[in-house]
Amino acid sequence: MAAFPGISPAGFLVLLLFQVCTWSSAVSQFSVKGPSQPVRALLGADATLPCSLVPEQSAVNMHIRWYRTQLSPAVLVYKDRQEQDGEQMLEYRDRTKLLGTSIDKGDASLLIQQVRASDDGQYRCQFKDGSMSEETTVQLQVIGLGSTPQVYMTGPEENGIRVLCSSSGWFPKPSVRWINKAGGELKSLPESFTEDDKGLFHVESSVIVTDSSMNNVTCSIQNPLSGQQIASAIILPEPFFPRMCPWKAATLGTVPVLLLLLAGVSYTGWRKHQAKERAIIRKKKELEERDQMKIEKEAALQTRGKLKEELARRKRLYDLDWKKALIYPDWRKEHFKSVKLTVKNDKEETTPSNQGDSNLITLNQEDITSGRFYWEVDVEDTEEWTVGVYEDSTKRSGASEDSQRKKFRILEKKGNNYRILSYCLQEISREEPAEVEKIPNKIMVFLDYEDSDISFYNMADGNHIFSFTEDTFSGSLYPYFKRKSTELSRNA
Repeated sequence: MAAFPGISPAGFLVLLLFQVCTWSSAVSQFSVKGPSQPVRALLGADATLPCSLVPEQSAVNMHIRWYRTQLSPAVLVYKDRQEQDGEQMLEYRDRTKLLGTSIDKGDASLLIQQVRASDDGQYRCQFKDGSMSEETTVQLQVIGLGSTPQVYMTGPEENGIRVLCSSSGWFPKPSVRWINKAGGELKSLPESFTEDDKGLFHVESSVIVTDSSMNNVTCSIQNPLSGQQIASAIILPEPFFPRMCPWKAATLGTVPVLLLLLAGVSYTGWRKHQAKERAIIRKKKELEERDQMKIEKEAALQTRGKLKEELARRKRLYDLDWKKALIYPDWRKEHFKSVKLTVKNDKEETTPSNQGDSNLITLNQEDITSGRFYWEVDVEDTEEWTVGVYEDSTKRSGASEDSQRKKFRILEKKGNNYRILSYCLQEISREEPAEVEKIPNKIMVFLDYEDSDISFYNMADGNHIFSFTEDTFSGSLYPYFKRKSTELSRNA
């Protein structure tokens, strides 16, 4: 101890322990780094979303989660030293993975293959090590370049010719510019957009050309993110512009009679010419419309076929692994049997201490002791409610009514707050807040007796809210509902 004069052995030991703890705490701290600018990717190509730990350290034993607006279902989950697919959204299955083998250096960059329009938006990259959790956000901008514009005349209008330009397959909404042969921009009519089932935009724009000397016009469509343009031009024949006789004004005051005669002849010829032009334009328009309808019909049939194939593929994946996929409640119902309920009169509610007596629904059967069932509860325009299941073990054990102990597993709403609660009499075994994004109008409850699973779904947006899976059922189960919250609390 000569190197530390004035410090006792006990004091030196305390100082050494303090330095070790301080060094350990400093090492365990980390933050998550992402790109400062949005990541851009072409539709159908692959996109890489960077995400890494700062300072550099191994993340092999950490819990890594990529997600969109809610933690689950997620885009990708890494846990227990491997990627997990239990909470993964079906639309990202087989399309996402962590890049490379650099996770031991804290790199958790995400690869998304064959980018779709629905992939556009914000992603969150979260690292969790024990009780410590940090995350960052990454913006993905999807760029879709559409088809070559189709430009054609639709007929004479307002002393000129109306020209239409259309194109499909753009993302996001593109902008359209009309340019004459001198390089000047023409003022166009308002654009119209329609969106297909893949989220891609079809755009139509039209312009009226009145100057026959500017008979070459170009339609240029531009992606607002990348600035890339696709253009098509059309040449407007001189005969399609309305004509005027240049000598009428000069001879009007000198030869009135001749003017009248010539005007009659000219009018007759002009009418014939106009009729011929209209017939040509009408025939051309009919042919173009017929071709366009044929193309659109073929595209619609092809899109419908692809959509049916995609839906069938998703359904097959869901049916193979529906217990893990906590999405698509309407598909989940196919694996469960509907429960028929009777709604009681709710004019009076009992006190919180007598939870069982205030139940407003009853089964049209004795009880549930096996199988899979589901039911819906209408909670619209209700400020407080409690929905769930209670278990009555006395029905099987033959215990007396005095020793009856009902166990409740419930989801409740009070004002804008939602809570998960599991309790028996006044003893609470589980209490935690629930995340509900959209105010529910109906709650769907799924009960799997053999798997001891009780799951709640918000039918306003189809999202999974929570599942009780940790306990094993030992008694008869009954649906439970009342238009009040439960006053029990561990902090009460």
